[in-house]
Amino acid sequence: MSAIDEGIVREYFEQNGFLVRQARKYQVSARRKTGEEEIDLVVFNPAWRRGSRKPDFFLFSNELAFVHKAIVAVKGWHTGVFTPATLKSSPEIFRFLEENVLKEISRYFPAESPEEGGGELTKILVLPSLPTAEPFRTQSVELLKAHGIDAIISFRAMLIDILEKIEINQNYSKSDTLQVMRILKNYDLLKDAQLDMFPDRAAAARRTKA
Repeated sequence: MSAIDEGIVREYFEQNGFLVRQARKYQVSARRKTGEEEIDLVVFNPAWRRGSRKPDFFLFSNELAFVHKAIVAVKGWHTGVFTPATLKSSPEIFRFLEENVLKEISRYFPAESPEEGGGELTKILVLPSLPTAEPFRTQSVELLKAHGIDAIISFRAMLIDILEKIEINQNYSKSDTLQVMRILKNYDLLKDAQLDMFPDRAAAARRTKA
């Protein structure tokens, strides 16, 4: 995973009020990653309210309020689609869900008393896209859920959300990612996208406005 992929995901969560921690500070290349090394980011929502429902599987920005704490694996395979065949032939996608990893992950989050009743840990996968045609789309979703994925976010959905919030008259000097996007937007090289890859986005937007 490149630094720019992780930077996009970090900016997305931070702009939506999350505290974000990088799970590791080194790059793995000479060997296979361990399960814990497959976790790219750990995120925590300080505004989460006890008793909130679980977020939807397709995790758009209007659903983030229902996420309390989460681990995030980023798969920036931008030239690929996560088809059922891809998911079946790429077990590394799910390595961050190994039981020993989930047992150790609690140390990344603030300690909570039983009275506080913290929310469940959400396992999030960030990916480029799913198939648009059926039955492959449904099959991909079923495979992701069967392996323990709680929610997915597409890069397209994140980029749309970030672009909508970027103001061209602001200088984002502390974020190379935002600054580049602001410059491209200022010169009309980035246009406002109308639809996300998931058809659920339109319905989600209507629910937010209701």
